Amino acid sequence: MAERAALEELVKLQGERVRGLKQQKASAELIEEEVAKLLKLKAQLGPDESKQKFVLKTPKGTRDYSPRQMAVREKVFDVIIHCFKRHGAEVIDTPVFELKETLTGKYGEDSKLIYDLKDQGGELLSLRYDLTVPFARYLAMNKLTNIKRYHIAKDFDIAGNFDPMIPDAECLKIMCEILSSLQIGDFLVKVNDRRILDGMFAICGVSDSKFRTICSSVDKLDKVSWEEVKNEMVGEKGLAPEVADRIGDYVQQHGGVSLVEQLLQDPKLSQNKQALEGLGDLKLLFEYLTLFGIDDKISFDLSLARGLDYYTGVIYEAVLLQTPAQAGEEPLGVGSVAAGGRYDGLVGMFDPKGRKVPCVGLSIGVERIFSIVEQRLEALEEKVRTTETQVLVASAQKKLLEERLKLVSELWDAGIKAELLYKKNPKLLNQLQYCEEAGIPLVAIIGEQELKDGVIKLRSVTSREEVDVRREDLVEEIKRRTGQPLCIC
Repeated sequence: MAERAALEELVKLQGERVRGLKQQKASAELIEEEVAKLLKLKAQLGPDESKQKFVLKTPKGTRDYSPRQMAVREKVFDVIIHCFKRHGAEVIDTPVFELKETLTGKYGEDSKLIYDLKDQGGELLSLRYDLTVPFARYLAMNKLTNIKRYHIAKDFDIAGNFDPMIPDAECLKIMCEILSSLQIGDFLVKVNDRRILDGMFAICGVSDSKFRTICSSVDKLDKVSWEEVKNEMVGEKGLAPEVADRIGDYVQQHGGVSLVEQLLQDPKLSQNKQALEGLGDLKLLFEYLTLFGIDDKISFDLSLARGLDYYTGVIYEAVLLQTPAQAGEEPLGVGSVAAGGRYDGLVGMFDPKGRKVPCVGLSIGVERIFSIVEQRLEALEEKVRTTETQVLVASAQKKLLEERLKLVSELWDAGIKAELLYKKNPKLLNQLQYCEEAGIPLVAIIGEQELKDGVIKLRSVTSREEVDVRREDLVEEIKRRTGQPLCIC
């Protein structure tokens, strides 16, 4: 570094010498000779690696969000949070990374998707893969046995010992409420139970050690054909072809409560204790879903497996439906937008005494929903407001900046969302155009005559109607027009 600094100083001095010779109008030969020396020194110096250009990009798997995209995100979050709060949920937050040992061994084959961080202060860390495992750690760490919570507007969970299927039914109700409110299209919620899957695997001849890995294969049936899933189970995971065929007879079935009742009469499946418990709970669940008025949105689907290891009972996944191309065809699922299930053993994995806290929850696929909403708005060419400004404080003449500043401050203090243009003497037309472009509904106009009369001219941007409002009544009038509460109680 010292050598480079010395060389840079020589280049600087030589450059000054060349400029001086040019100013003195020295001979061309002398100038040419000194320029050659300067070029030679610059060549020795070479490029400064510390100042080399770098690629401007976000890290892999991340993205920036524009004001328009953030406006869409906030509206989606508002719908989700409003629903969670309506159902009595509290909010918590946990760190974006956990001790690596906290996450290890909880996700099955999905563990390969966990990002590890470098050793910091002697602790091995990993970025959290979901919000369920951190929630279970939070319950165990704080010795909590009962809570209804939501987390960063995408996860909702109910923890505690309750009567069967009541919390599970509410989770499905919440999922349907949110997806209906977002108006992103027709959807179907697939429901199954891990106990039914495990019982099915057992009677079909799958060894206990292969349950989870075969479960992971079955879970791909929403994306690939049964033949592809069978080939994976037999070719990659060593399952006997006849065992795979027996599994195929079950996992290609789907329906409603009638399918539950049919399987309760199945001579083999009904003899398995786990499967019988799962089918009994599903029958009860459908009774509650009917009372909640959402049974028409639910399908008992034996192919639903949910690859995560920690699920122990009911599992579910919501998919958007594609409109059939021809009459008589069934709607096609085009992607998961929400999922969840029961995980009664996860908290006990963190509790020093192994105490279990039954839990059931759901997760909303917010990123996929954002993409769908954005695409819909683009197709409809709908304008999205990126601010919530209710009124622009404007002036009709020059030299009224101080009055605008005083008025906008009064509005801010009163809880009004207000703006002004950052110019001393903006043209009124420019101020009105700004309101139209930004979607601001009202303009509070100050003029010399208005100041004398003690009024403010309040203009509706859409209708262009204007009315004089006494200054002391302005806040109340703006709140009345924008639907804002007149007082904070």
